[in-house]
Amino acid sequence: MDLKEAQAHVDAWISQFEEGYWPPLVNLARLIEEVGELARELNHRHGAKKKRDDEPEQDLALEMADVLFVLLALANEQGIDLDEALERTLEKYRLRDSERWSRKGDAD
Repeated sequence: MDLKEAQAHVDAWISQFEEGYWPPLVNLARLIEEVGELARELNHRHGAKKKRDDEPEQDLALEMADVLFVLLALANEQGIDLDEALERTLEKYRLRDSERWSRKGDAD
C-alpha cells in the first residue's frame, strides 16, 4: 500500500464516526504520545533502561504503525498529500546529503 492508499484507509476509518478528525493540536499530542511509546520500547530493547521483569515486551512494528496512523490522520486533516511530500523530502536529502557519508563499496 502506498501513502495515498494509507491516507484513504485512515480517512475511511475516521469518517465513519460523528466526531471525525480531532483538532491538529490534539493529534499532535497523540503523535507525541505514540512516539513516546515507541521510544520507550526501543530504550528497553537497546538503551540503558531495561524493562522490569513484570513488563511485557511490546510489538515494535505496531508501535511504529501507531505513529504512522496518527501522522496519516494529521496529514489528512491538514490536506497534505504525503506521497508528494515524501518525494520532495527524498529529493531534498538526495541533493543536500549525497556526498555527506561514505557510500558502500567506495574505495578510500
